[in-house]
Amino acid sequence: MIMTKTWKIYLSGEIHTSWREEIQTGCMAANLPVSFGAPVTHHEASDDCGVAIMGSESDKSWHDNKGANLNAIRTRTLISEADIVVVRFGEQYKQWNAAFDAGYASALGKPVIIMHGADHQHALKEVDAAALAVTQTPQQIVKILDYVIHGNLEGYTS
Repeated sequence: MIMTKTWKIYLSGEIHTSWREEIQTGCMAANLPVSFGAPVTHHEASDDCGVAIMGSESDKSWHDNKGANLNAIRTRTLISEADIVVVRFGEQYKQWNAAFDAGYASALGKPVIIMHGADHQHALKEVDAAALAVTQTPQQIVKILDYVIHGNLEGYTS
């Protein structure tokens, strides 16, 4: 029996849809040895964590700075520990933080998989060029992970 490690997958980006849950469910169904990390996805908690913990700020920029710095502790740690970083760019909002995460992961030499719709292809061309895979669906992510981890490719047998 070949022993396989547990792969750490960091799921960065858009927080308003269920794409993370779709990937997690698909990985469970495929029996993939993975664990997941992610940013805090409760929007208000993520925005307000700094002032909630360290005290209010009258200037919104310092309010945002405190939250961003606390969130960076989590994000940087989990990205640096990840085996693969998946970054989702959603349709409704511009995820500047997701672009930063993709760049940070790439600078660390982490394999990056990008997910976005066709409408974002031009805007994200540089981010896509740094990725090892560019996808449009959570199901494609699961298939990539199944191939990378187990060598499984639908329609091919050894």
